[in-house]
Amino acid sequence: MYINFIKVIKMNKLLFCLLFIFISFQCYSQAYISLAPSLTNTAGTIADKSNIAIEIGQQWDVFSLGIDIGKTTLSPVSTFDTSTYLQIRPSLNVFQEGKFTSTFTTGIGYIFRAKESLLTELTYGIEYAFTPKTHFNVFFGQYYYSGKESASNVTFFGISTMFYLKPNLPTALIKPKNY
Repeated sequence: MYINFIKVIKMNKLLFCLLFIFISFQCYSQAYISLAPSLTNTAGTIADKSNIAIEIGQQWDVFSLGIDIGKTTLSPVSTFDTSTYLQIRPSLNVFQEGKFTSTFTTGIGYIFRAKESLLTELTYGIEYAFTPKTHFNVFFGQYYYSGKESASNVTFFGISTMFYLKPNLPTALIKPKNY
C-alpha cells in the first residue's frame, strides 16, 4: 500500500509539471485560426484545381504550430478515394520588414482513404499584418503525395486570412539592422 501511495504522489507531480508547462506555453503564445483557399497546377476544371484548408494553431514569437484540415480538390469524388486530409504544419517567420513577414512552412499529414495517403508540404509566403489581429498571406509551394504503389506532387498558389484571438505583432529570425 505504501508503494502505491508513492506511485500516486509521483504521478501527481508529473501531471502538475505537465500542466505547468502547458500553461506556460499558453501564456507566451497566441491562438489563431486561418482560412486558406488555393489552386494547384493539375489538369481539370477550376473545381478540380481548387483546394481549401482551415488551420487552428498557436504561435510563439517566430514559430507557430497548427493543425490543418482541408480538401485537396473541391470536385466531387465518386470513388472510394477521398480528398479530405488532416495535417500538422509547423511554420517559421524568417525575415520581417515593417508589416511584411517572409514565412516558411512544412507539413505532414494523412489523406483519408486515398491511394496516395501520405501528404507532405513545403510552402513559402509573404504575410502582411493588416491589423494586429488580422493578417493576410500570399503563399506558394508544393504538395507531395505518397502511397504504397505510386507517388506524385503538385505545386500550388493561394491566399490566406489569419485571425488572432489577441493582437499579434510578428517578429522574425532575421531583422534589418535598424532594429
